[in-house]
Amino acid sequence: MLAAKTLPLSSHHTETTIYPKPSRTFPCTLFPTTRTRKSRVKATSCLKLSAPEFAAKTRVQILSEALPFIQKFRGKTIVVKYGGAAMKSEALQASVIADLVLLSCVGLRIVFVHGGGPEINHWLNRLGIEPNFHNGLRVTNASTMEVVAMVLVGNVNKKLVALINKAGATAVGLSGIDGRLLMARPSPNSEKLGLVGDIASVDPSALRPLIDNYHIPVIASVAADGAGQMYNVNADTAAGELAAALGAEKLILLTDVAGILEDRDNPESLVKEIDIKGVKKMMEEGKIAGGMIPKVNCCVRSLAQGVRTTSIIDGRLEHSLLLEILTDEGAGTMITG
Repeated sequence: MLAAKTLPLSSHHTETTIYPKPSRTFPCTLFPTTRTRKSRVKATSCLKLSAPEFAAKTRVQILSEALPFIQKFRGKTIVVKYGGAAMKSEALQASVIADLVLLSCVGLRIVFVHGGGPEINHWLNRLGIEPNFHNGLRVTNASTMEVVAMVLVGNVNKKLVALINKAGATAVGLSGIDGRLLMARPSPNSEKLGLVGDIASVDPSALRPLIDNYHIPVIASVAADGAGQMYNVNADTAAGELAAALGAEKLILLTDVAGILEDRDNPESLVKEIDIKGVKKMMEEGKIAGGMIPKVNCCVRSLAQGVRTTSIIDGRLEHSLLLEILTDEGAGTMITG
């Protein structure tokens, strides 16, 4: 949790400052960065503090600096898509769960959407079914679809619900099938992909009572059509469509990369903030390619449907959700309308 992030004793400390309109142009952070302002407090005053006193003062300072961000997002709906490294590592998974519970406790309305590719592959192999992909998408025949539904809805989903409940929040496990939350249609590539579906419509009415009571819906990316046929749907797309239907303040996609890079070969070239026009230009120039394209398209579509901001963040960072929501620095790339 945040209290474990004790700042090192030094002559430079950030002073407690409340910014009326937090944005990524103000140097207000939870953790020290190169953009943190130097304090006007003399070093001698810090050196007089004992270690417990210094730790306590740091915790109070962190909480006070987070206040404007809490005020900004309190009561707002935040849709988080969970996957990648944050799902594979137990330490990162615990970090994500802790972040969700903290954000829920301070008044954010969290909706948690997940996939589970590695776990699906594990169970397919155990059952002697060879995983098959076409252009990065899972080829899903009838037997594979049974495993996908079993793993996502019956295994991954319930484990996440149990972890969130254990951490102190109240989670409710659902899939896109429940309450006709997500209605699916066959993918245009269904001849090659099988039971991979696109989202035809969203009905969030089953979610609203949960969100209004600050419960955390945990949604597996499985949907069905009007005839009851189940489909494997992309979790990023599911999260984006849900965010739009709920009128969410923010959509966050957890990924295995730092975010959008100006130069794909330079991990230091992270684009902190960009608008729709800017990302479209980057795609035209070939700077955004491969697996980042569908994520960016998902964000752009969500923004076009009324979501205020979207972010593609680095799920490999501990407490990346808190860094993205409660600090000025963020943990990846924020895309605006």
